[in-house]
Amino acid sequence: MNPEPLRRLIVELSKLPGIGERTAERLAFHMLSAPRAEALPLADAIRDLKEKLRACSQCTLATESDPCALCADPRRDRSCVLVVEQSRDVWAIEKTGTYRGLYHVLQGRLSPLDGVGPEDLTLRKLTDIINGGAVREVILATNPNAEGDATCFYLKKRLTGVRVTRLARGLPAGSTLEYASRSVLAEAIQERRSLEHD
Repeated sequence: MNPEPLRRLIVELSKLPGIGERTAERLAFHMLSAPRAEALPLADAIRDLKEKLRACSQCTLATESDPCALCADPRRDRSCVLVVEQSRDVWAIEKTGTYRGLYHVLQGRLSPLDGVGPEDLTLRKLTDIINGGAVREVILATNPNAEGDATCFYLKKRLTGVRVTRLARGLPAGSTLEYASRSVLAEAIQERRSLEHD
């Protein structure tokens, strides 16, 4: 009943994470009724995303320039590298304004059930950076789930001659104990810190 271009858009939108068929239909019909000047910039933005962005040759972050702005910034601390799974993780950390070192984006995480092994990640670039000799600390910032933990364990075994740390885990600020899961509470207890007396 729907024209082919509309059906195709619904199918493509429903492939996006968190977008079911009903939401895809609503979005597609919105784009159909939207003025041309509103709909076409979205198409152009998607095209630009795929045609203009590439991986930084140093950290593999999605970027327009090579090296990326973070790697090219002489004010960054080159003795510390924070390892993340995806480019979006770099954005999240940068928003905090608290980290001033370099990054390395793995472009995924170990997931044997999904067929993702060490050879599918950017581990060679990471070891090349570390073997360069300037790096003193590697901070592992993989996601706190089974795949992230497995990736972290693998990296810890593989990275030698450098201090390897991991982001602290536990209770989020502003939460209450009664709503925390058992695993979050267990990690909060394991990652507890000493309170220094003045």
